[in-house]
Amino acid sequence: MVMRTIVAVFFLLHFRFGVKGCSLSYDFYEISCPQVEDIVKDGLQAMFLTDPTSPAALLRLMFHDCQVQGCDASILVDPGEGSVPTEMASAKNFGIRKRELISILKSMVEAQCPQQVSCADILILAAREAVALTGGPRIQVPLGRRDSSQTLSYELADTVLPPATAGVADMLNIFAEKGMTLAESVAILGAHTLGITHCSNIQNRLYSSNNGELRAMEPGFASFLRLTCPRGPLTSNLSFVLNDPTTFVFDNEYYVNAMGGWGVLKIDAEMALDPQTAHVMQRFSINQDDFFQEF
Repeated sequence: MVMRTIVAVFFLLHFRFGVKGCSLSYDFYEISCPQVEDIVKDGLQAMFLTDPTSPAALLRLMFHDCQVQGCDASILVDPGEGSVPTEMASAKNFGIRKRELISILKSMVEAQCPQQVSCADILILAAREAVALTGGPRIQVPLGRRDSSQTLSYELADTVLPPATAGVADMLNIFAEKGMTLAESVAILGAHTLGITHCSNIQNRLYSSNNGELRAMEPGFASFLRLTCPRGPLTSNLSFVLNDPTTFVFDNEYYVNAMGGWGVLKIDAEMALDPQTAHVMQRFSINQDDFFQEF
């Protein structure tokens, strides 16, 4: 209830008084809130010390927001009484966490810059810090996004968010529609270097008798995954595996693992073998700076 009230109030404020204009720029808040990036960074440093799983959650939160109708903070909206379920009701948003951190950061920003900064921009800045504060590149991001004026239906999220079973062609098409190059598309999946994968997302890989996916895995790793994720719906929803051994660090271990046959998700394993993507995966596994630059 608190989350819903805070977000609803902020959405109202921004549409009446906040973000003006639709174009993004690197100095958008230079006059109205020049300290906004420092507020977000300082606030998150303390939060990440308390819960080192937060960076992965915020990075995923940003992707799931931006993939559905653009980066507009619509993923923060909870349904009102009697309204249809919002995008958070989508099965594709299973495991989404830490939405409340955006509200906390928003409160910090409001205390110094009332009615100026959108929740959408705070979400982008939070994801930027999630990468930078865990060892990844500090990315300059343009600002000036508007918060959504609509409570989106979960059906749209179901349609546009990629499933865990997506293959290379599907994933490349999704990112190409966003204007990304091949290298950028492979790089954005490197975000999997942070966090975990729920067993529910790899059950088909492990236990389908005719999908041939286990051939893409190192045999010992396949056995490990089956031990960690035994067959069954309850275990599938509650259990998880680390995406790579350095799960709290943003690095290129995702690519090292995938090239060694230890890719957790279907897309992780297939990109290491597909002729379109294998050479980029190999390059990123050898040269972390190249990965950071593309990301």
